[in-house]
Amino acid sequence: MLTQGKRPDDLRAGLESVLAQEGISADVVVVGNGWNPTGLPDGVRALALPENLGIPAGRNRGVEQVTGEWLFFLDDDARVPSPTFVTDAIALMTQDPTIGLVQPRVVDPSGVTNPRRWVPRIRKGEATHSSNVFSVWEGALVMPRVVFDRTGGWAEPFFYAHEGIELAWRVWDQGLRVWYAGDLVAYHPAIEPTRHDYYYRLNARNRVWLAKRNLPWVIAPLYVGSWTAIQLLRWARNPGALKAWFGGWRAGWREPAGERRRIRWVTVLRMARFGRPPLV
Repeated sequence: MLTQGKRPDDLRAGLESVLAQEGISADVVVVGNGWNPTGLPDGVRALALPENLGIPAGRNRGVEQVTGEWLFFLDDDARVPSPTFVTDAIALMTQDPTIGLVQPRVVDPSGVTNPRRWVPRIRKGEATHSSNVFSVWEGALVMPRVVFDRTGGWAEPFFYAHEGIELAWRVWDQGLRVWYAGDLVAYHPAIEPTRHDYYYRLNARNRVWLAKRNLPWVIAPLYVGSWTAIQLLRWARNPGALKAWFGGWRAGWREPAGERRRIRWVTVLRMARFGRPPLV
């Protein structure tokens, strides 16, 4: 679990939901991103980072501290209501070894309408419907450690936004599938990402970096172009958002994106066969 220490009650509730998991031996670490975690439950270790390294880098530092065959990432304002959540997710992957990552259905426990973005499909459909997906909501997911290691880890240069897309692509590039499990549930408050001042800029910059880091050059401009068109339509009446977004767009092309690990053409074709080529 990664935290800046700003939600102590939520953090404790999330940790308690992890410690209540049945059928596993859990090695739990809380990574303080620019914060020294204190007041943690017994059996939970702390890793204090002297500064906020961003979400992907913070998660990577946590992975380095834990042992185990499986990894469970959980946001500090999320929790899982079922004590068999982790074993149920693991069972999906052991029963079908072609699945390399599981994201649950996300529910706001207060009863408000759940954001459609939590279902990582173009055609959202019913949130309870399970399917292959090509991006993930990063707040709660389970995957084999060996699969995570082969992805190269979370995209540290991103700092925030879209690291779940790259992680999903790199799971698909291993010949595996990413699975949205509509019958597994994680709780999380329905808070809009636009609450962050840097949302629009990093949203755009990281779209460009996704293409630069992962896609064959011939289709990289198509991916960026499709998302540019989508944002123009989405925020046509919000010039402030578009200005910030295009500032990030330009930064994405000008600034280095970090290590390039192009996914294979066979992965592009396979993703297309399963319903979503990396063009949008």
